[in-house]
Amino acid sequence: MIAIIDDDESVRTATASLVRSLGFATGTFAGAEEFLSSPLLGEAACIITDVQMPGMSGIEMQSALRRRGVATPLIFITAFPEERLRRQVTEAGAVAFLAKPFDGTEMIEWLERTVGPAL
Repeated sequence: MIAIIDDDESVRTATASLVRSLGFATGTFAGAEEFLSSPLLGEAACIITDVQMPGMSGIEMQSALRRRGVATPLIFITAFPEERLRRQVTEAGAVAFLAKPFDGTEMIEWLERTVGPAL
């Protein structure tokens, strides 16, 4: 299952559609807190998350996951692709940092590199 976390419903829906078209199951969440309290947390093979969201940011969620010992790969998407943020999340273990609107082909490539092709 690929977890998709974004406060923008249209981005969540479009990203989930793209990921499902590859054959992956998806779980969508409107925020980091919703995902962290979800029973699906342990089922995620990869997490696609926005950087800036109301409440807990994607970066804060990444820190919370690492403190819990969760090493699930993260792909960050953001409307504000600042180099400082890219460095921060990749140094903390993110596999990708994509600017919105991201290219679907680029997302597909990162998913396949991260979790392999869907079965």
